[in-house]
Amino acid sequence: MNSTLPHLQHSSKRSCLAGISPGSSKSLISGICRARVRQIPRGFTLVEIAIAIFIITILLGSILVPLTTQVENRNFDNTQRILDQAREALLGYAAAYGYFPCPASTTSNGQEAAGTDHSIGAASTCPATVLGANTYIGFLPAARLGFTPVDANGYAVDAWGLTQNRIRYAVSNVTVNGITQPFTRTNGMRNAGMANITGAALLYVCNSGTGVVAGTNCGTAVTLASNAPGVIWSVGPNAATTGGASVHEAQNPNPNGGSADRLFVSRTKAAAGATGGEFDDIVTWIGTPTLFNRLIAAGQLP
Repeated sequence: MNSTLPHLQHSSKRSCLAGISPGSSKSLISGICRARVRQIPRGFTLVEIAIAIFIITILLGSILVPLTTQVENRNFDNTQRILDQAREALLGYAAAYGYFPCPASTTSNGQEAAGTDHSIGAASTCPATVLGANTYIGFLPAARLGFTPVDANGYAVDAWGLTQNRIRYAVSNVTVNGITQPFTRTNGMRNAGMANITGAALLYVCNSGTGVVAGTNCGTAVTLASNAPGVIWSVGPNAATTGGASVHEAQNPNPNGGSADRLFVSRTKAAAGATGGEFDDIVTWIGTPTLFNRLIAAGQLP
């Protein structure tokens, strides 16, 4: 049975007869026509198209997944860079004034919280809106520091850029050598003395939220720092969703809560559902040796 469609047969026949002289033999004409009919191109079958689409889908998936991972890794790297710059800005401020700025509050638009008073005789250098247990906690006062970039309200944000992703900042307010709030008071660190500050329990950074002694120290968790005057952190990509849900992230104040005390956690990034709990915060801190070096160089100490 001839499977060629009739209209294709007629069309092919007319085409193959064109240009053949009347005296040509019947066998020659028949051979030419058969050869030309065989040259009729055919399209892809539905099965072939489906296979091609499937292969393209697989290839695109293999490209997009690594691309998403690369974007996420780049955001983490950029946020770490932002935190490092914030740390330098705070050290520069301390070198210029001899004390750290108070954190910004939720309503101070990147300035120090309203009611801040760094004078020697002030009962409280930073107001109650940023008061925690043995610490002042809030947002990086980016506008006060002249830090850029900032959002429309004057707050520094991490690489994810949402309102929930504003950079956060804590500074110790423990009494050292009889000097209250020495890190946010004029001549506070000078009067407390470097030796006394070095021996004081300030802000703690632990490697886990499991095993900590609430508001006191890292307990059975590894202590990464116990003498940090300041801590700066980002709550990471889960800030607007599940941030702060794990036992580790709950130690770092975040949009969903968190403990407002002297304990913070820094650990390896872990996805939701990971053994040990989710963690995507990025945390850095200021150590006393680095701080003293800057203050001595600037003439603020000893």
